[in-house]
Amino acid sequence: MSEQNQAPAPQDENQLIAERREKLRALREAQAEGKGVAFPNNFKPAHQATALQDAYGASAAEALEATPVTASVAGRMMLKRVMGKASFATVQDATGRIQLYITRDALGEDLYAAFKHWDLGDIVGAEGTLMKTKT
Repeated sequence: MSEQNQAPAPQDENQLIAERREKLRALREAQAEGKGVAFPNNFKPAHQATALQDAYGASAAEALEATPVTASVAGRMMLKRVMGKASFATVQDATGRIQLYITRDALGEDLYAAFKHWDLGDIVGAEGTLMKTKT
């Protein structure tokens, strides 16, 4: 059996629980200081991942740049790659997965810093313009 399929050791699990509790405390503290809502519930996605892929998957990158398409999706964050000023995250909704491209310039310093602390498995919502990467 591979190590990926094994349950985490109790010490690792306790550390994970402690980290999550600390993040929860920080969220609640920020809310008490008037810095946003700890668990906002007002985001309403207008699109689903598979529907966007079906509608625009065959479109060339140049076509998406020429005619911008705004989309909003929500789901569980399954993958996350932070690379300095830009990051990628994969969100899974009820229909499938879609990749998000997140930049500090687009979000601003504070929101991008907050994104860096989000965990895999968190429920997130995103709105932006559809694009295709080169690879």
